[in-house]
Amino acid sequence: MSVEENVFSIPVSDFCRRELISCSVNDRVLDAAAAMREKGVSSVVVYDDGAPVGIITDRDLRNKVVAAGADPRALKARAVMNAPLIVVKENDIFFEVIYKMSRHGIHRVGVVDEDNRLCGMVNEADLIRVQSKSPQQLVRELETARSIDDLKATCQGIQDLALFLSRAGVKTRDMVRLISHLNDQVVLRLVAILRAERFPSLPDGFAFLVLGSEGRGEQTLKTDQDNAMIYADHLSEEEVRVLESFSHALVDALIEIGVPECPGGIMAKNPFWRRSLSEWLKVVEGWISIPDGENTLNFSMFSDMRLVCGDPSLVQEIKDYIARRTREETLFLMRMADKALRFAPPLGFFGGFKVEKGEHLGQIDLKKAGIYAISEGIKVLGFSVGILGGGTLEKIAKLQQKGVLSAEQAKDLEASFNLLCYLRLRGQVEAISTGGELSNYIAPDGLNRVERGQFHVTLEVVKSFETFLKSHFRLHLITY
Repeated sequence: MSVEENVFSIPVSDFCRRELISCSVNDRVLDAAAAMREKGVSSVVVYDDGAPVGIITDRDLRNKVVAAGADPRALKARAVMNAPLIVVKENDIFFEVIYKMSRHGIHRVGVVDEDNRLCGMVNEADLIRVQSKSPQQLVRELETARSIDDLKATCQGIQDLALFLSRAGVKTRDMVRLISHLNDQVVLRLVAILRAERFPSLPDGFAFLVLGSEGRGEQTLKTDQDNAMIYADHLSEEEVRVLESFSHALVDALIEIGVPECPGGIMAKNPFWRRSLSEWLKVVEGWISIPDGENTLNFSMFSDMRLVCGDPSLVQEIKDYIARRTREETLFLMRMADKALRFAPPLGFFGGFKVEKGEHLGQIDLKKAGIYAISEGIKVLGFSVGILGGGTLEKIAKLQQKGVLSAEQAKDLEASFNLLCYLRLRGQVEAISTGGELSNYIAPDGLNRVERGQFHVTLEVVKSFETFLKSHFRLHLITY
């Protein structure tokens, strides 16, 4: 189902206007019109004995008062109102609003709550506003952004869109891809703005990369910067200095528009993550040759590289090198697989869960619970057969095709990864709607009975996958 089709299932409560201007049936039309002008609205609800009985719109004032030459000081509201007031319920869907407006030939409907009390209004402008909340609209806004301030407003729109699409029932996998695509568009537009304003002589021989979950296209709403830069060996010292200044400006601008800096400093503004092609090849070789804790962490982040802008040949050369070298180094693969097992699934006794204490009392970190083990485990399995790049689900499918995973394993891992990502994204959407802090945590007690069962099965799948990794890479042979 497309985004546009999903719009029709949005609940009225998500887009109705809660501000209501009202008057009595015995109030003068002049006073009702004055109230509409003062509040900047185009309609007023008419009440009789505490109940809404009709509505007066700006069109009624034009047709029934001004055009008719009537005296608004003498006319009462009951004389010009449209009655009865057509209403929809809060939990009705977008389509119901369109249907009732069309059936009755009107441009507004009231909204009533469970107790049948009027609590809001919807007009045609609201319908247009809802339908304009689309990826296409955001992309148009990005393409026309002329400043960092413009991009800052659009970045807020990405979160709003995610909230909207989540309630519209868009699949998590599609939402995550969309978020990744829109974030790429932000960077591309930012690069264009910086080129025009400050870096007209920016050399062509560079590649700006996103890393980690963003590189895999699995970014959710809780994110910070993980990026790097590669530049060609033939660039002059002056051109390298320009790229250094540019990388600082780009990272700082991303921070300004609302993308936090990486706490670990994994950003192109830092020299460690900005190198020439030949320097990067040496660093990668060092990581592979000495697979200690820090090297495997850095390699894992870097190997998820995805080009956002610049020269694709620079990225491809490093990818080809990684694909060749990782297949040759058994010890390296073993160390990477062992690293994927750093978190045990939080399974308790008798079908329960092991939850956090302290700051996150009663909660579970979904990344540690299974997202990390699946994404990292699938990544190292991919290295073992020359699969590099793409998202976790894409790699699962390729590993099944190559016979590394059975059809049943692939199906279970795909379903488990999807559920974990869904729960994480849903929690973040709920945090946005309530003004809470975005995180990777959920409270199992907040899940319904079916979801708790699915979550428990998912953690069992993660546990089984970790056992498979231990056996596949013969991790019992590792000595420290």
